[in-house]
Amino acid sequence: MESPLLVFNDYGIYCEVANVYLDPWKPVDCAIISHGHADHSRYGHKKYITHHTNVPIIKYRLGDIQVSGVAYNESFVINNVKFSLHPAGHIIGSSQIRVEYRGEVWVFSGDYKLEQDGVAVPFEPVKCHAFITECTFGLPAFNWPQQATVFNAINTWWAQNKAAKQTSILFGYSLGKAQRLLKHLDPHIGTIYTHGAIENMTAVIRPMVDLPATIRITRDTTPQDILGNIVLAPPSAHGSPWIRKMVPYVTASASGWMAFRGARRRRAVDRGFVMSDHCDWEQLLTAITYTGAEKIICTHGYTDIFSRYLRSQGFDARTEHTQFEGELHEMDTKLEQEENL
Repeated sequence: MESPLLVFNDYGIYCEVANVYLDPWKPVDCAIISHGHADHSRYGHKKYITHHTNVPIIKYRLGDIQVSGVAYNESFVINNVKFSLHPAGHIIGSSQIRVEYRGEVWVFSGDYKLEQDGVAVPFEPVKCHAFITECTFGLPAFNWPQQATVFNAINTWWAQNKAAKQTSILFGYSLGKAQRLLKHLDPHIGTIYTHGAIENMTAVIRPMVDLPATIRITRDTTPQDILGNIVLAPPSAHGSPWIRKMVPYVTASASGWMAFRGARRRRAVDRGFVMSDHCDWEQLLTAITYTGAEKIICTHGYTDIFSRYLRSQGFDARTEHTQFEGELHEMDTKLEQEENL
């Protein structure tokens, strides 16, 4: 029996015909990278291929690497296998990876979302025979509110805190979530301050996206400087000595996990806003329908539940283990500690 075009092994998702890996989690000779989050773009590969807007991001995070950038929908061939990258809508520079060989087409989604956020190029459906999908939020309980509703709530929260003479601290990951938040904050309310990790990453992204002005918090910044304004900070800053200079402050987290009852309490924040850079349940199903694929491979998240539902709907669905962790907290925390202050 002929082996599948893409297989999962100890190093990652492997295309044997091309001798290429997709988002490998161990060092390999050639890696095609879907996006810049730490769990998908790891250090140690001999050669990286990614979307050109992701090149400066992974070079900033990984250092001196051999990387080449390609445009969306630009085909490149390795050992007679045709590859192309297509917008995933997850964060800036994020891609789905299309693989074609002898008329068979597979698509690895990476991480993705369908809602347009004003920063990432919107998700583009790609027809295929087999679709590898994440299902981080693959439960019917996850149903995202409209982005405009969420940002209206965030800006109202900030304005109310300012009126109460309190500083607003809003937590979001330094790559992707922070720039999405920044894009939609209302600078007429006050000044937007940033933690060093977010300021550093935003500086990499600014040449590619129009974003409001920010001020980096330094050792010279005083509580009086930031009082009534808003601070964007990574989750790793919560509870750290860095945050103590913000008193009096109120905190909030922008995350899909805020849809879970009790998540705000567990994360010890005052307010939770439901906003994710991943698909909710309906968006996952919609994306899969768009592809026209019959074979679905579910990775990361509620894989068993989601694949079982897909099988009940007539799909040939199964699960595969990966080392992808969504917005991987531990690795991003380490990066954020190293990048800043």
